[in-house]
Amino acid sequence: MINKRIYGRRLAWAVMIWAMALVPLLAGAQTRISMPKNKYKVQDDIKLGREAAAQVERQMPIIHDRMIDAYIESVGRRLVDAIPPEFQHPEFNYTFDVVNARDINAFALPGGPMFVNRGMIEAAKNEGEMAGVMAHEISHVALRHATAQQTKLNSPLNQILGVGAVLGGAVLAGQSGAQAGQVFAQGYFLRYSREYETQADILGSQIMAAAGYDPRDLANMFQTIQQQGGSRTPEWLSSHPDPGNRYQKINNEAAALRVSPNPIKITRDFTSVRERLGTLQRAMTMEEIDQQGQAGGYGGGGNQSPTTGGRYSQSVEYPSTRMRNFSNGNAFSISVPDNWRELPGQQDVSFAPEGAYGSEGITRGVTIGVIQGGSGDLQRSTQDYINGLLQSNTYLRQQNDFQRGSVGGRQAYSTTLSGRSPVTGDTEIVTIYTTQTRRGDLVYVATVVPGSESSRYSTAFRSLLSSIRLND
Repeated sequence: MINKRIYGRRLAWAVMIWAMALVPLLAGAQTRISMPKNKYKVQDDIKLGREAAAQVERQMPIIHDRMIDAYIESVGRRLVDAIPPEFQHPEFNYTFDVVNARDINAFALPGGPMFVNRGMIEAAKNEGEMAGVMAHEISHVALRHATAQQTKLNSPLNQILGVGAVLGGAVLAGQSGAQAGQVFAQGYFLRYSREYETQADILGSQIMAAAGYDPRDLANMFQTIQQQGGSRTPEWLSSHPDPGNRYQKINNEAAALRVSPNPIKITRDFTSVRERLGTLQRAMTMEEIDQQGQAGGYGGGGNQSPTTGGRYSQSVEYPSTRMRNFSNGNAFSISVPDNWRELPGQQDVSFAPEGAYGSEGITRGVTIGVIQGGSGDLQRSTQDYINGLLQSNTYLRQQNDFQRGSVGGRQAYSTTLSGRSPVTGDTEIVTIYTTQTRRGDLVYVATVVPGSESSRYSTAFRSLLSSIRLND
């Protein structure tokens, strides 16, 4: 009997020791994540994010309040410090700003810049919920999902940087008619795949646990966002779609992580910032911000698309036979009809008559610009450029192979795109001409006209094409 008791005690102790040893193993059984395939350099992410962030800061109402700034920065730093070493990018510069907008939204740009809407902070029930959204966004940045997604689409870098003409029912100069900040905030560029959403949910959960938060608050925040969005899908969920069983997957991941027994929830700083936000004037909605931007910018500081202030008309004056010269510094010069308005963009310039430009771009006229950093292979650069246009504008189709010609006394290619314009309802004819600078940059010219009026514009188009001079 004595031996059996000893054996029983030993067995009990062995089971207890085994169970205690198993706990850290179970806690460490977190989901493994692999960095997605990416053909772009880390510096490309940085450049893309830096350029986009500069536009967002110009075009959206950023809150500049010392207490609010310090708080959102401190939460962001805590989360960034908790990124697993294999996903750390020392070159990235994570920054955190609060947008004075009511909508429940937040977005992070490649390379680190993050923007959190005031509405997101006010919707969160505790700091953990707000931090959960931030950890999710940081995960997209750390995993380089923006350029990884473009790698899947085989997009050229100049396309994802937003340079060159963009079409949206008509030819646009530079950026699309929507403000750049709106583009990113609404997820037009960064609408991630379900695979990437799952990765961001999982890595975000791991970052939260390592930073002292409870990942279950991230799962709860999705429910908070959904509930407060009412019948409309909140902006954040429209750009970060549910990959399926999101709530349960996050909770399952939380169960496999070392979560603090006293995770960060309601903090004094969180409460103080919420109270501080409550003393500010009512925040505008993103729609109201966009409307003020079109009218000249919120607070007078807007930087809307150059075509946004125009109005489309069914009756548009035909091109004048009198031409005027335009010179873009050291880049190029061109002669255009003197009744066409100059519409300068960031990377190019358009010319169009009154009634032929508006929020959707130009319906008649010409756009000319330069895409820097070309490959030196004119045909390949041209095809990449055309592919980008067609990918963004499904109503257009390429009608013919590239034709050889001359622009500015240099070898050139041309091709025609056409399709029914959502603006005019007519068949739109877009003729693209491309050539190169001596260092290999792509020069593009896009003429636009409704098919029913093409004969009225042919002389003007021939004159302006023959007048182009490259000044490199």
